[in-house]
Amino acid sequence: MLMKGTRLKGRREAGLTMAEGHTLMSVDYEIFGKVQGVFFRKYTQAEGKRLGVVGWVQNTDQGTVQGQLQGPTVQVRVMQEWLKTKGSPKSRIDKAKFHNERVIPKLEYKDFQIVK
Repeated sequence: MLMKGTRLKGRREAGLTMAEGHTLMSVDYEIFGKVQGVFFRKYTQAEGKRLGVVGWVQNTDQGTVQGQLQGPTVQVRVMQEWLKTKGSPKSRIDKAKFHNERVIPKLEYKDFQIVK
């Protein structure tokens, strides 16, 4: 049994784990509006890294941006709000859809990538 405040060592394969006292979540997203040709993916990657979330982002043939976020619930929620309201400086976000939200035992990605 661990004493309060004790951290498990050697449990950082891809990042945080439930054993460290963090609830990890994963959520898929799609962003609608003027989100292509305005560096949306670059800014999304930078914000994800700044917040400490992992996942990916890519343009779609329908003119939207889609991807997946994973990380501690609080950071994922902050990133979701950023995707809904801010984006890149020249973007215009009309709508953000989030789906397939789930609790995960460990992160499935090592970083935040732009998928071409």
